Amino acid sequence: MYRFLHSSDLHLGKAFGTYPEAIRNRLREARHDAIARLAQAARDGGAGAVLLAGDTFDAETPAPDTLRHALRAMAAEADITWIMLPGNHDSLAATELWRRIAQDGPANLRAITSPDPVELAPGVMVLPAPCTQRRPGRDLTEAMAAPTPEGCLRIGLGHGAIADFSGEDGVAGIIAPDRAQRCGLDYLALGDWHGRMEVNGSTWYSGTPEADGFKHSAACCALLVTLDGTARVRPVETGSMGWQTVTLDLLPGDDPLARLDGALPPLRLRRNLLVRLVATGRLPLSDRAALDAAAQAAAPDFGWFGHDLSGLATEARPDDLDGIDRAGALRQAAEALLAEAGDPDRSATERAVAASALSRLYALAQEVGA
Repeated sequence: MYRFLHSSDLHLGKAFGTYPEAIRNRLREARHDAIARLAQAARDGGAGAVLLAGDTFDAETPAPDTLRHALRAMAAEADITWIMLPGNHDSLAATELWRRIAQDGPANLRAITSPDPVELAPGVMVLPAPCTQRRPGRDLTEAMAAPTPEGCLRIGLGHGAIADFSGEDGVAGIIAPDRAQRCGLDYLALGDWHGRMEVNGSTWYSGTPEADGFKHSAACCALLVTLDGTARVRPVETGSMGWQTVTLDLLPGDDPLARLDGALPPLRLRRNLLVRLVATGRLPLSDRAALDAAAQAAAPDFGWFGHDLSGLATEARPDDLDGIDRAGALRQAAEALLAEAGDPDRSATERAVAASALSRLYALAQEVGA
């Protein structure tokens, strides 16, 4: 029997450049702190090794402090053995990165820079497929057919896709989904896909231990793997920052504020959440303006909050426009925006901008008139 922790795609040093500075710093720090959380997850599960299946670093040339802090954090978990595989973001083409890791890495870190089998423990062999470059163009996991001593456990460690989603046939570099069976592996630990995914009972993507976007809804985790004649896999949550998409499909007669309040998480959870609100359907102008205002009011409670009302059509009655102004320049502007918001000859983006502007104009008029 052998037990280890499978993780991947830490992407240390990821910039998160499209987000405000305050949350960027928190997201980068959360990714660094994932090292200690992975070590504790391994320890709690009775595992002495963490296998990192590629993309430990976000770039081939991470900042010196990013690399130094990562190596020091692994060194601090001295009872854990770290097995680090080059991925497509930090491939072997980054010769200086791997030279520095070999030079400065702690004794409990083993950087895998060749496809040769590696003894992880007595009777346990890792068969690695380090990424040679960003797009290798072939299935590197073919190397996992390498022979190992009879009777030992065989653990494959690779990085890349097992399916191509472009719809093209014959795309090079795709990992065979049955690689574990072809090469007699007891388990195949894969990285690249940032969400947890079971390919088959002995082949898994662990996903990233700390979320970096809204694409994957499941909680971030590592996989505690026990090999004892079969592969038993147990997800262990490791994420500290949550990413959540809240969707509201609204129609006239709905109470958008009650719907929003019911969909958002409790106050005590909000600081560590990034939330994207997406509203669709249609609402009267007054209700849309109220929803927009409520979303803006809730935003500071969260680590980050964005709301997209571009899919929400606006219904405006004459008395709604009267709420902005009965005549004059403001009334003319409101009528022009209403016409643009419903103009089928305009792009969806232009209509959404017009609807949003009309909603803001209505809200401002209500504030001034209050």
